Amino acid sequence: MLLIRCPYCEEERPELEFRNAGEAHIARSANIAGETDDDFEKFFFIRSNPKGIIHERWRHMHGCARFFNAVRDTVTDKFVMTYKAGEPKPSKLPKISNEVVAK
Repeated sequence: MLLIRCPYCEEERPELEFRNAGEAHIARSANIAGETDDDFEKFFFIRSNPKGIIHERWRHMHGCARFFNAVRDTVTDKFVMTYKAGEPKPSKLPKISNEVVAK
């Protein structure tokens, strides 16, 4: 079972307690009703989906219920680190090893 560290609860919990909420650090429109259909489609459906490191939003549904960000490797499905919502994208990541690093 995959363990994910909640940066608010400060403990690792089973993946079943969490839900993925999509890509992190996306600029959201202040006037969604004023967006064109094409821009609306791009915002809701078009994501980068890279192979390798990705920054995602997650929610601890069956815990504190708070949103947080995570850095995850899409190849291995391992979490490199988690950090609180609102914090900037980390400029330096911890070294990835065979163990799951979640700080």
